Amino acid sequence: VQLVESGGGSVEAGGSLRLSCQASGYSFSSNCMAWFRQAPGQAREAVASLYTGGGELYYAASVKGRFTISQDYAKNTVYLQMNRLHTWDTAIYYCAAQDEAPRGYGAAWCAARARAGTYTYWGQGTQVTVS
Repeated sequence: VQLVESGGGSVEAGGSLRLSCQASGYSFSSNCMAWFRQAPGQAREAVASLYTGGGELYYAASVKGRFTISQDYAKNTVYLQMNRLHTWDTAIYYCAAQDEAPRGYGAAWCAARARAGTYTYWGQGTQVTVS
């Protein structure tokens, strides 16, 4: 499984960025995709997650209303649209994937695994700097 992030960079406060994560060697069918971030000197935190089979999306309270996670099933790609960025959004952003999500309650399971940080597959990260 390979996850490749792109779209990071530097932006002024109040601006927007869109991160992309393309997955290869991984089935997008009924599995979890998530974005995490880690700022210098801080623990890694879950930002958003989704269940590729549909259902409620998960967002951390700090990004709710500003960030949007979405997927392009045909491209095996997940996105993170980040609007109204603040300086404290500065971090390395990681894409992560988790398979074997249970049908029937996949979205909740994906969110729980995201909050616990227990995803199996990880990308290399992309830097987002807000000044």
